[in-house]
Amino acid sequence: MTRQSPAALAVLTEIERRVLWLSTAVIHHANLVRPNTSGLKVGGHQASSASMVSIMTSLWFRHLRPEDRVSVKPHASPVLHAINYLLGELDESYLTTLRAFGGLQSYPSRSKDPDPVDYSTGSVGIGATAPIWGAIARRYVGAGSGRQYSLLGDAELDEGAVWEAVLDPSVAELGEIVWIVDLNRQSLDRVVPQMAADRLRDMFAGAGWQVITLKYGNLLEELFARPGGPALRDRIDKMPNPEYQRLLRCDAAQLRERLPAGDPDVADLLSDVDDGTLLAAIRNLGGHDLAALDGAFEQIDDTRPTVIFAYTVKGNGLPTQGHPQNHSSLLTPEQFAELAQRLGTDVDRPWQPFPAGSDAAMMCSETANRLRRNDVKMTEPPEIPLDLGRTQNGTTTTQAALGRALLDLTRRAPEAARRVVTVSPDVSSSTNLGGWVNKVGVWSPRERVDWFADDADTILHWRESPGGQHIELGIAETNLVGLIGELGATWSRWGEPLLPIGVLYDPFVSRALEPWSFGIYAGGQSILVGTPSGVTLAPEGGAHQSITTPSIGLEQPGCITYEPAFAIDAEWTLLASLAKLGKPDGTSAYLRLSTRPVDQTLADVPTDLAARERRRRQVVAGAYSLRRKENPTITIAAMGAVVPEALQAAERLEQVGIEADVVCVTSPGLLFQAQQAKRGLADAPSWILDQVLRPTPLVTVLDGHPHTLAFLATVNRVPSASLGVTKFGQAGSLEDVYRYHGLDADSIVRAALDLS
Repeated sequence: MTRQSPAALAVLTEIERRVLWLSTAVIHHANLVRPNTSGLKVGGHQASSASMVSIMTSLWFRHLRPEDRVSVKPHASPVLHAINYLLGELDESYLTTLRAFGGLQSYPSRSKDPDPVDYSTGSVGIGATAPIWGAIARRYVGAGSGRQYSLLGDAELDEGAVWEAVLDPSVAELGEIVWIVDLNRQSLDRVVPQMAADRLRDMFAGAGWQVITLKYGNLLEELFARPGGPALRDRIDKMPNPEYQRLLRCDAAQLRERLPAGDPDVADLLSDVDDGTLLAAIRNLGGHDLAALDGAFEQIDDTRPTVIFAYTVKGNGLPTQGHPQNHSSLLTPEQFAELAQRLGTDVDRPWQPFPAGSDAAMMCSETANRLRRNDVKMTEPPEIPLDLGRTQNGTTTTQAALGRALLDLTRRAPEAARRVVTVSPDVSSSTNLGGWVNKVGVWSPRERVDWFADDADTILHWRESPGGQHIELGIAETNLVGLIGELGATWSRWGEPLLPIGVLYDPFVSRALEPWSFGIYAGGQSILVGTPSGVTLAPEGGAHQSITTPSIGLEQPGCITYEPAFAIDAEWTLLASLAKLGKPDGTSAYLRLSTRPVDQTLADVPTDLAARERRRRQVVAGAYSLRRKENPTITIAAMGAVVPEALQAAERLEQVGIEADVVCVTSPGLLFQAQQAKRGLADAPSWILDQVLRPTPLVTVLDGHPHTLAFLATVNRVPSASLGVTKFGQAGSLEDVYRYHGLDADSIVRAALDLS
């Protein structure tokens, strides 16, 4: 790209000033103009936006291409909206709606904002890493090229999710990744005493990234070239962050007094600089110098990831610039009016566009035309079979059923199977994906040699190529769910639906839940499989026994949870979950599986085809009757691995004259939605409740927290007892652990007798 002429740079500077004004005015209107009947703080981040204005103006109006994608740091959302408005992508009416119902969201949102947003951000660290997983997803579906930019604040580098992503071995090959760090040296409450920028640069370089440091602008560089300039550079380089920030609050006389710090060479240099130049120079950091930003963007090496450390001033151009507590501060009406005068705008007409035919208007129009993207042509997701026709009669686990169902899918529905992509953090073989991996291979951007291909003792074959369908990351759960979220968004980004399945140990689902939830919010549809699960993982002890995960389906929007008890239930619920992926009204799913071997004849799967299909519909809807008596006096509703204990308890109760129904719950979330629908509080089918629950006293039992199923007693308003896990587990045999937590048949019988 050619260097800008002085005239073009002047036009870009005019746009930069207008972006600063608009982003500031959007927040000002939301807080101080729009009526606020509740009295709650509306919020917004004028200073955090201001520090990004130059970077984003340069990127959008000079360097961005239509095939590129950008993740904008959460607190700079007003800057994104200001730019979209100038490019004609956002109607003026929305500029008064920041943080209002149905208006501009607090942070960039792909699914809720009315203007173009490439990545949803808002959860610190996750928005920064999303383009990494977006790059892999784009490569996987072969959707062209283009850079993946992340604009992030320096405080986001405190997040562990950032470094988990940077250090994953696969990332070093992604040359399209560009991170731009807004290095304003401030956090929410203070100036960060030691930013340790050198250490951060070394960490990125050690991970194989190109590191570009954009510290000073051209005005300061010119001063550094004068006599005394090296001493001035050394003085600024070595001063602590808080001291530098304090200088930003000084007038020219104070700067002449403080900046030399006793060095006569610096004092002599400053004596030859007029007040206006001196005040501009101390703020002339690289992240606010449009020409310097041009130079930095032109240095990007597309053969490896790049990070640009752009030094900035938080609140640059605002009266609050550099103040330690400016993070959430708002300009007063007086300050806002002064800003309008300085930027040549009008407080009473804040949204004025550039005059038609002006150079700035023409640059906006040219940029809009350059960045215009073609409409995405949507490919219909593949047809998923309802039933693979297999019925297990021996002893197996629901975890084993996962791998078997995926292999069966390759034979029964090859077109659907080709869109399945599995992801795991180094647990493929231990979660029964070995056969699937051997069948479909491992995805890699390039072909790799399998040095163990001729080793007869090698059971898991690691064939890596661009045609593989399994992706294995390092042991970092946030990376896994970040990737399946982006793989699950390819239908909306590039019109190519994938069916992503992420597999990890269930005890670590809670660790991954927040980034997975954010991926669902951003439109990523995926299946998360947690296995093995619960205290049923008895010998592993309390550190590896999940307790709270069963309630995820009750609490996670955009997600259906299933906890199957039998292999056929696992197959049916997996297929139903796959069928909901890759479409505008699709949903994600969470499957909680077990390694407990269970006699599959206990499932009593009907042999009649119509009866089998009825059972399948009930399994997918959330529950089915496993044992149904003519005149029951009690119902046992059990879920997952403890269903055999429920059946044992029912048989023992019958021996003492108590008839018991046994209901096998497969989805507490779907049953809760059905109950809400019966009360007129949700739009969901409720027929399943009428088919499986009768108005008898109810015992619920699961390998997880008992509150997950406790609500079932409200369906028919019956007396109930809820059994489950409420304390950390113990290592031991399955019998000992179940007895310890009250999940054994004895405990179920006692609970039933108490209700009889």
